[in-house]
Amino acid sequence: MKLTRTADLWWKNAVVYCLDVETFHDSDGDGHGDFRGLVDRIDHLHRLGVTCLWLMPFFPSPDRDDGYDITDFYGVDPRLGTLGDFVEFVRTARDRGMRVIADLVVNHTSDQHPWFREARSSRDSPRRDWYVWRDQPPPGAERGVVFPDREKSLWERDEESGQYYLHRFYKHQPDLNVANPRVRDEIARVMGFWMELGLSGFRVDAVPFLLEAPVQDLPDPHDYLGDLRAFLSRRDGEAVLLGEVNLPYADTMRFFGSADGVGDELHMCFDFVGMQQLYLSLARKDAGPLTHALKERPLPPRDCHWATFVRNHDELILDKLTEPERREVFAAFGPEEDMQLYGRGLRRRLPSMMGDERRTRMVYSLLFSLPGTPVLFYGEEVGMTEDLSQPDRLAVRTPMWWDAVEEQRHDPDSLLAWVRLLVERYRECPELAWGAFSMIDTTDPAVFAHRCDIDGGTVVAVHNLGDDAAEVELSGVQGALTDVFSGAPAAPRVVLEPYGCRWLRAGAGR
Repeated sequence: MKLTRTADLWWKNAVVYCLDVETFHDSDGDGHGDFRGLVDRIDHLHRLGVTCLWLMPFFPSPDRDDGYDITDFYGVDPRLGTLGDFVEFVRTARDRGMRVIADLVVNHTSDQHPWFREARSSRDSPRRDWYVWRDQPPPGAERGVVFPDREKSLWERDEESGQYYLHRFYKHQPDLNVANPRVRDEIARVMGFWMELGLSGFRVDAVPFLLEAPVQDLPDPHDYLGDLRAFLSRRDGEAVLLGEVNLPYADTMRFFGSADGVGDELHMCFDFVGMQQLYLSLARKDAGPLTHALKERPLPPRDCHWATFVRNHDELILDKLTEPERREVFAAFGPEEDMQLYGRGLRRRLPSMMGDERRTRMVYSLLFSLPGTPVLFYGEEVGMTEDLSQPDRLAVRTPMWWDAVEEQRHDPDSLLAWVRLLVERYRECPELAWGAFSMIDTTDPAVFAHRCDIDGGTVVAVHNLGDDAAEVELSGVQGALTDVFSGAPAAPRVVLEPYGCRWLRAGAGR
């Protein structure tokens, strides 16, 4: 079968795995995970089939926001290791066929960063305009606060210099002024530094906030994002920018950019809308919301892609649902107040929300078969759950369950074995990553069915979101069917147990 793919678009059929070095594995018993521990455990990720590791922040930090408050963009937090340890880890990952990307958190710094200390020291400081200052907060200073339980305004008075500085997040995270060419140049230097040490790209944190803060001073903020991609591509034509853009589809599309139909800003954007509609479908046991979202989801420009996920390192954000819809999801998956966060999301992990492992397995099957690059969150391949005794988002960022890995690694019926199988079959089915996606109509509202086609190859995936058995007739699918998981012949009438799922190849096979 001829397949239209190229090596420099490796991220289109990657398996991305997000982890926090600090909570992954502690090699020396000091209470913190570290890069040496990550090297020690990298074979688990290799056996799982991961092809790209996404690292949460590992830079020096006062750690008031789990490392997202950075004091040095060019270093490694001493608790986690050294630059040498980082380089050894990247090279070890490469030896196992894994690329590494890292969080690019450049919309703000810690208030302990030397840049901000210098900026606040005097209104005449050379770095004063590296941040955004006003004599008085503008009207509507309370609108758009990201953490409403902690902050009441986007502006904080700095007593030292007598002005207010902008902070879209916590007050100890002043926003950088990306309208300043010197700041933009410094961000490029940061990217270039880590790429020289082996990174294959970045997950860009809170992209809209990065561009919107000083928007009045930039003719077109998207030109800056295009500049970042151009810089990245000059350094490494295979490198990727994966963007956190939690906006409606039409607004998110702008962040791909488009020059003559080819994306020229972010390579990938997370599908937040589809993820939220998936949870509404799961709560209702009705495929309708997910079906509608995917029918509405625009095709990205050429050489761009959606990134699909079912959980990540933040709360399960549900802000794109209506209030009644959000209450439905809360009732199904987080009915207790302590499980909810900021009134917009859940601080829970997937396995505990699903309750039934059959349901968890079905959701992971959806993750790997939906069009887009699948992104896993560490630990959930072994059923890791949250710790609600931890504050806020830290409930889902607790230490990796290595005991569970050891218990499951040789068990062919374990959740870990199932995720390994999904990864393996996903990599064997390029139709899922590269093919044209279309829905298959079913008569059962609980059943979600779709197909992906490319160069004469077809893969069909069928999922039962309900807790009753279901049957589906796959009309319109031509050729003999083969079960992708077992290799056995399959019939056009598919029988699904509660929370069942099937992947089928149509035609003569591969």
